[in-house]
Amino acid sequence: MPAETGSPMLREFIERHRRLFVLTGAGCSTDSGIPDYRDADGSWKRSQPVTYQAFMGETLTRQRYWARSLVGWRRFGHAQPNDTHRALARLEQRGNMELLLTQNVDGLHQRAGNTKVLDMHGRLDTVRCMDCEQRSPRHALQQRLLDLNPAWAALDAADAPDGDADLEGHDFSTFVIPPCPQCGGILKPDVVFFGENVPRDRVATAMQALEAADAMLVVGSSLMVFSGYRFAHAAAKAGKSIAAVNLGRTRADPLLNLKIEQPCAQALAFLLEASAAGAEELA
Repeated sequence: MPAETGSPMLREFIERHRRLFVLTGAGCSTDSGIPDYRDADGSWKRSQPVTYQAFMGETLTRQRYWARSLVGWRRFGHAQPNDTHRALARLEQRGNMELLLTQNVDGLHQRAGNTKVLDMHGRLDTVRCMDCEQRSPRHALQQRLLDLNPAWAALDAADAPDGDADLEGHDFSTFVIPPCPQCGGILKPDVVFFGENVPRDRVATAMQALEAADAMLVVGSSLMVFSGYRFAHAAAKAGKSIAAVNLGRTRADPLLNLKIEQPCAQALAFLLEASAAGAEELA
């Protein structure tokens, strides 16, 4: 199916479908300084993220993860919503959104004003103990990591997608990981790692919202991971129209009724323009 080159077709799609199930991915947050995972062909730009099995089973893997996270969190933890997030918040304010299901773990949709959000893969700003299940804020762990590893505080490196940094050539075996202050267990970001299943209740909640929607809108996701693709497959099977905004190939290309190959903020700019025009009329 040929790709459209502008947002008027997307505007018409949104106007025609009043209850949208919106699925977002990493392309929404690149303008906030958070890198994405894949290139225009849907291939990995860097090595695949750490798996759940490696993180839980190997001390050195956990040391490497938290060392990279200590450096990367300084910027990731202060990322701000961009125009894509603001446009999708406006879409909800207009009453056009059944649910926003995001694959991102940055919480930027909520910070932009969206309230009907389901974090499919969890949130990076929360840390979970894998033994006692206690949750705690990531920023508190950051200070503990800095106190235990002062030599690492001065390091800097290019940002990676999951709030960490591309540190290479360092001896991670010297990095000290604090245990859970409650029980001494292993601390893990409260996100779904590769090799870990999305909780069933989240999938069920999202599927219920998809059933209630009259169309699906994909923004900034290649849908290469099955956890996201399954919703496009379910929408197509139910006869619902699907539009996607993404630079490059998506796994669901054969299922799409409309594809806009533009940067997300550019494709959705009409939502913010309409909001600004309405504000001027009220002034």
